[in-house]
Amino acid sequence: MSTTMPNSRFQKFIEEFAGVIDKSSGDEEAILAAGRPLLAELVANDDWLPAEFAKPHPQYYQQYLLHADPQDRYSVVSFVWGPGQKTPIHNHTVWALIGMMRGSERAEGFAVPEDGKAMQLLGTEVLSPGDVDMVSPRLGDIHRVSNMFDDRVSISIHVYGGNIGRISRHVFDANTGERKTFVSGYSNEPKKDAG
Repeated sequence: MSTTMPNSRFQKFIEEFAGVIDKSSGDEEAILAAGRPLLAELVANDDWLPAEFAKPHPQYYQQYLLHADPQDRYSVVSFVWGPGQKTPIHNHTVWALIGMMRGSERAEGFAVPEDGKAMQLLGTEVLSPGDVDMVSPRLGDIHRVSNMFDDRVSISIHVYGGNIGRISRHVFDANTGERKTFVSGYSNEPKKDAG
């Protein structure tokens, strides 16, 4: 699935980010270093995201695909957090840049779990509009994210080192560290019947 948005600010970001990927030869450090200021510039402007990709759900956070690289080298997603919504503890298995555009979110980082032991909290970071965070298996890849607000929507823009909606990754039990595999998909794609 690919989404095209006819917005010049977003298209400029996609073109510049594709250039970063082309020049990087897959070097994660180079991608994050060059990509971070591009994402910071994009989220510094809250005038480009169409309403259909900023729509909250009353019960679940939403993950809208904005762009998928044809070669699955990266994807761009809007995360829309309704009041008080949060993720389970999860990983990504790829690098990611997270840019805060509207509202605020809390990211709690966790250590790689030890069998049968409670997850160890490493620290908490709060992202405000314009902030850009990074995660990867090299930097630390396990976290839980939540909307800082109980009375309004927050929106962040994420860039992942692959098509994140198709990647097999894990959620973790906070008390035991037990992991379960999942594939997230996207909120703006048709749901598949179980039958």
